[in-house]
Amino acid sequence: MYRLSNIYVLAAFGTIGGALFGFDISSMSAWIGTHQYLDYFNHPDSNLQGGITASMSAGSFAGALAAGFISDHVGRRMSLIIACVIWIIGAVLQCSAQNVTHLVAGRVVSGLSVGITSSQVCVYLAELAPARIRGRIVGIQQWAIEWGILIMYLISYGCQEGIQTPAAFRIAWGVQAVPAVILLAALPFFPESPRWLAAKERYEESLDTLALLHGNGDRNDPVVQAEWDEVQEAVRIAHESKDVSFLALFGPNIWKRTLCGVSVQVWQQLLGGNVAMYYVVYIFQMAGMGSASLYSAIIQYVIFLVTTGIILPYIDRMGRRFLLLSGSITCMILHFAIAGTMATYGHAVDSIDGNANLTWKIGGAPGKAVISLSYIFVGIYGFTWAPAGWIYSSEVFPLKYRAKGVGLSAAGNWIFNFALAYFVAPAFTNIQWKTYIIFGVFCTVMNFHVYFLYPETSGRSLEEIDAMFDSNIKAWQSHKFEARFEEQIEKHRRESVVEKAGDSSHAEVV
Repeated sequence: MYRLSNIYVLAAFGTIGGALFGFDISSMSAWIGTHQYLDYFNHPDSNLQGGITASMSAGSFAGALAAGFISDHVGRRMSLIIACVIWIIGAVLQCSAQNVTHLVAGRVVSGLSVGITSSQVCVYLAELAPARIRGRIVGIQQWAIEWGILIMYLISYGCQEGIQTPAAFRIAWGVQAVPAVILLAALPFFPESPRWLAAKERYEESLDTLALLHGNGDRNDPVVQAEWDEVQEAVRIAHESKDVSFLALFGPNIWKRTLCGVSVQVWQQLLGGNVAMYYVVYIFQMAGMGSASLYSAIIQYVIFLVTTGIILPYIDRMGRRFLLLSGSITCMILHFAIAGTMATYGHAVDSIDGNANLTWKIGGAPGKAVISLSYIFVGIYGFTWAPAGWIYSSEVFPLKYRAKGVGLSAAGNWIFNFALAYFVAPAFTNIQWKTYIIFGVFCTVMNFHVYFLYPETSGRSLEEIDAMFDSNIKAWQSHKFEARFEEQIEKHRRESVVEKAGDSSHAEVV
């Protein structure tokens, strides 16, 4: 059967799994302030709305935990096929929702799919991509999430304006099934991960896939042979290990990687970015935008999309540590600035535009300042933690632990996504501007964690990253770690030249 071999084409289709996450974010954020949604679901209060929003994250947490077992058993590609089917079922349930319970059930089912795709698309692309461009390839997943957010929001906006009945949100939620159908149709043409194939002792298929992806089908290409050596060594070590359970991820030789992988996903949530995506309409309504908050939200989503798109071609040159540290420091400053502006110039109210969930308002020039700071925050998030968090967690685990490790990391993302999605709606009601102080403190703590415990992984093969962790080099000195991959490529080039020279000499003798 024909197999796609261009890594960018594979990433473009594969990261549709990320778009599913984006679709689900704005499928809720676009509707929480509209009369079609509020009237049909009887104006849910802040606690109930937090539960509805967070229900998708609850499903994603369960899906991410199961993803590693599914992916290790049936393969990376088949796990994505399963996720597509689950997503389509979830979209149907949401589209046909008759009450809050029905809607929550649909969001939980969709979340199961997002939990699988959010972890295993990263694993799959990281195992397919060459080291020199792995960051941008895996980072395309985050860009796909942002495309999903924007596209779903625009679809929802169009439905809001053109349809005044519950059919408005039903159409939007039904359209969510379309990208899953596209990905489901494309996946049979994807190659399986060469590292998974080797782990299953399907060595010929593994080498053929590496040759297809990195050597134009030539098994003897020096780059292919160098990477094949590292894959074989990783598989040998993996086979000598015991079967992996989640407890094994906290063993003496792996716990540091698990801490890095899980914590980077948790910190990505505690930075406050995805929460801003869920409740962007609330933020702009508090800043006095009123009906224009929908337009303002679209601008924010475009900024998010553009900044991530700009950084992706350069992300492998800049280093993971630089992006993570610069992002957390800048976002810390922005959170404290927004909190200070709202506290100084805002005031308590009973409701905003009839929405009793919002009890703090800031208007005029200070309100515009809050909006500007929110735009800057989203731009910084798009440049840094949004792509870098997913990339980093996909890189730090060795082959034997990778699927379950990244699954556990994504589960950390989703359980905090659930907690924060539930927390923020009542937080805006009860503690107003102090919500931003909490996120500012989180950013302060993560600065120290990243600096002292996150080694640099950019530009190294997955096997070289294993060796770096095993060397126990200090995180802030990890850029000095000597890579071995280029030496192996050069070794295979020399061997290839010698072999060809020997063939020529033999021919002359004959």
